[in-house]
Amino acid sequence: MLELRPTCENCNRPLGPHATDAMICTYECTFCRDCVDAVLSNVCPNCGGGFERRPVRPAHAWVEGAPREPFPPSTNVVHKPVDPRVHEALVALVGGRAPAQR
Repeated sequence: MLELRPTCENCNRPLGPHATDAMICTYECTFCRDCVDAVLSNVCPNCGGGFERRPVRPAHAWVEGAPREPFPPSTNVVHKPVDPRVHEALVALVGGRAPAQR
């Protein structure tokens, strides 16, 4: 079950459970699309992986056997603004490799 963190780890922008601009890496590090594109160059500062759009959890149990009440999103805020110099070195280390090649 995805944690659905409530904010962007870099800029602390709210990313509610239905946010369509929330991006996650394979470890669920969560950033807004603006930070992923403009600040991070699609390189997670925590693991070096790439990002994908975070899915939106259904508000209702549309399918027989699905959870009757959706699991609540996390309230745990992870705010760790990215150090631009450190991240620039990580991006250089990744060397333009596609996320699947990292």
